[in-house]
Amino acid sequence: MRLQRVIADAGLSSRRHAELLIQEGRVRVNGEIVRELPVLIDPAEDTVTVDGRPLPKGERHIYVMLNKPARTLSTVMDEPGAARRTVLDLVDHPSGVRLYPVGRLDFDTTGLVLLTNDGELANRLTHPRYGVEKTYHVVVKGRLEDEEIEALEQGIYLAERKEGRTVGAVRASHVKLEVVRRDRERTSLRLTLKEGRNRQVRRMLAAVGRPVKKLERVAIGPLQLKGLARGEWRELDRRELRLLREAVGSRKGGGDKSKNGAARGRPPRS
Repeated sequence: MRLQRVIADAGLSSRRHAELLIQEGRVRVNGEIVRELPVLIDPAEDTVTVDGRPLPKGERHIYVMLNKPARTLSTVMDEPGAARRTVLDLVDHPSGVRLYPVGRLDFDTTGLVLLTNDGELANRLTHPRYGVEKTYHVVVKGRLEDEEIEALEQGIYLAERKEGRTVGAVRASHVKLEVVRRDRERTSLRLTLKEGRNRQVRRMLAAVGRPVKKLERVAIGPLQLKGLARGEWRELDRRELRLLREAVGSRKGGGDKSKNGAARGRPPRS
């Protein structure tokens, strides 16, 4: 992580002010004064002091993949008076860190949910600006015809509701559709979209007369759901985390590399 970000995350100053502290020679990493930016460090292993005082250790970021079962809320808690199961009921991380789901899946939709305490990455994964794709395996009732596929790919108009009433219609963005199998009884699809409107996949397919029988999210950007039974979870490995960060342009945990692979500007550990 960039040194000024570590200082800011510790609540000592803003990032801009942290840069000034570094340039003024008031910051040491592993006992050595650093003045030139960028400086990349590992908060879990490097010791940082500002004006001679150790920087408080920040909370370690955790990244968890969950294979969400049906009839589970992808929220922190249910509405007052209700007691439905949430994704947090299924993820008991040994660190005790408070995790939050990134985006939402419908109550009855299954599949990939990412949980983390990294607010910056979560924001980038959900903000439309970054256009991170979500991919679903969908089974619909009946045979989805070519003209219906074309309409879905071009963008279906969906009702826009505010305060419990319809106030107009908004055209959904284009989607990618791949027919896996279809016959008279059902059609299996692989559907990829960038938006995340409420119940969007179900509403789009209902608009062409094809109610959804099964809906499972199988990918968020480059992150693929694999190696987990329904209801199980695991932490992301380094490769998965790197791919996610690259997908949203985050350099966190990476940084400029010299030819020998060392992070540029980082002082040696003692």
